Amino acid sequence: MDSIVVKGGGALSGQIPIAGAKNACLTLMPATLLSEEPLTLTNAPRLSDIRTMTELLRSLGAEVTSMQDGQVLAMSCHGEINTRAEYDIVRKMRASNLVLGPLLAREGHAQVSLPGGCAIGARPMDIHTDGLALMGAEIDLRDGYLHAKAQGGALKGAVIDFPFASVGATENIMMAATLAKGTTVIKNAAREPEIVDLADCLRAMGAQIEGDGTSRIEIQGVDRLHGATHRVVTDRIELGTYMLAPAMCGGEVELLGGRIDLLSAFCEKLDAAGIDVTETDKGLKVARRNGVINAVNVTTEPFPGFPTDLQAQMMALLCTADGTSVLEEKIFENRFMHAPELIRMGADIEVHGGTATVHGVKKLKGAPVMATDLRASISLILAGMAAEGETRVSRVYHLDRGYEHVVAKLRGVGANIERIKDQ
Repeated sequence: MDSIVVKGGGALSGQIPIAGAKNACLTLMPATLLSEEPLTLTNAPRLSDIRTMTELLRSLGAEVTSMQDGQVLAMSCHGEINTRAEYDIVRKMRASNLVLGPLLAREGHAQVSLPGGCAIGARPMDIHTDGLALMGAEIDLRDGYLHAKAQGGALKGAVIDFPFASVGATENIMMAATLAKGTTVIKNAAREPEIVDLADCLRAMGAQIEGDGTSRIEIQGVDRLHGATHRVVTDRIELGTYMLAPAMCGGEVELLGGRIDLLSAFCEKLDAAGIDVTETDKGLKVARRNGVINAVNVTTEPFPGFPTDLQAQMMALLCTADGTSVLEEKIFENRFMHAPELIRMGADIEVHGGTATVHGVKKLKGAPVMATDLRASISLILAGMAAEGETRVSRVYHLDRGYEHVVAKLRGVGANIERIKDQ
């Protein structure tokens, strides 16, 4: 396994191009199953999760061609479709379950494996399956697979009121509803930019969708969808991550393709912390206002609230803030696993359940640390860039799932960082 070695010190300067959104692209790719005509995605991120989804779609009978160094994905599903998504592929990535809705909509039946160690109630696939059941699907779990079949061979429109605003369930139901008979209304729908991006793509394919970006989405089913070309929306999590680099290290960095509307709650917290975010004709510029980081309190919430996927990185920033900050995690359990590693670097953090209290210190100090997940990996790299001395982050294979060319992008703005092969 590789490690990343970071030597702290020195302000940053320059530009970082922001990739297309991983979470958007992983949702857009299964949409190719809804049409016999080609779907082309531009601005695709070059990540291991995209390769896994490519493998899954090919196993289902789709043709997927990667072009322009992986930034363009040309897909077509005009031949015979295999409706069984195998465990050996699905187990690698939770987003694999997004083929369920499209397969049911087009073929009327599907068998999709659950991820390893997953029970429907424990990890909420039940909200997906309950919605599809209201649309006329008969679904049961056998031998680790969801066996789904549309009554009469076709899904029907329905009113679906989610118990909570699930992003994945909203996406699955949206795709299924495009080819269903009649009108589907999703209440308490997720509002994330990735949902709007999916709706834009489906509309380009001929779908009739209204209300995306609000809590009520209405889809009028059509007989068929056609091909389209669609540009993947900017990755707001990569954007927010790299916005924190100059905030922690000093200097000024421009994030190419950045938009404040993708991260309004996050930008409000940066402003309160003493970080200036300025819109430019190319994206966003970020710099500290007066050299001091102010303590702020953060609570993660569904969009448009503060993103859970930026909580670890924000904690790294607040480790050297002036005062005490409280971070409350309301989306996922066990999402403070980066805290003990930051403590190894001299941070003063107390964790009690879903709340972390961070007492700012003057300076972090480099240390050997271990990444536990994707966002923890990058938070430790950011901390290392702002720390005294050398930090070695091990188990960084997580990074390849969510950040393309991370070393090159950070080195391009002046970071002293390298990736090394472990012996």
